[in-house]
Amino acid sequence: MDRPDYTDNTATEQKVERQEVPRPPPRRKRIIVAMTGATGSILGVKTLLALRRLNVETHLVMSKWAEATLKHETDYTGAAVRALADHAHSHHDMAAPIASGSFRVDGMVVVPCSMKTLAAVAAGHCDDLVARAADVVLKERRRLVLVARECPLSGVHIDNMARVTRSGAVVFPPVMAFYHRPGTVEDLVDHAVGRMLDLFDLETGDFERWNGFSRGTDDV
Repeated sequence: MDRPDYTDNTATEQKVERQEVPRPPPRRKRIIVAMTGATGSILGVKTLLALRRLNVETHLVMSKWAEATLKHETDYTGAAVRALADHAHSHHDMAAPIASGSFRVDGMVVVPCSMKTLAAVAAGHCDDLVARAADVVLKERRRLVLVARECPLSGVHIDNMARVTRSGAVVFPPVMAFYHRPGTVEDLVDHAVGRMLDLFDLETGDFERWNGFSRGTDDV
């Protein structure tokens, strides 16, 4: 007949409990970039270029009309823009990693953001991956920046902007600034992209910041 084992395993158990679980290596900052059909596709392209230079991992989603607008407004092709991102997802792919809150990201920028996409985000209508990813970023309390491109604005547009703002998003109309005396359209674009990425605590170094009037400026 086998004798019962009365060995005290307490010390062994405590030793096991004290063993630290190895931590995963720190990951790169990760941002979702979505491009929709509004005018201003160069803003999305320059955002991807800036993030690539800053070594930020990017997940790109382009809508059907984003590609059409890109082709009309720039010399870039959809394939060339997708090549600027670390990962590119179809706007139909609702099983993509960025469709889940368990996939850690540091935020999302929709640039440019059409009024259709703004309305979808405001209503929580996740009919494609752009709207679904934005909805996930909001529910996870992460940074969502909507670079809304429309002018003039209707009451519906303003109501939708207010709704997404109350939900935690930042509405960022790419308003032109002139205090840095831009000489080209690229200067204006770089300033807008730099101010967008400020919202993710990223420094592009591509634009001049306001430091007050220079000495000797006459009083107004």
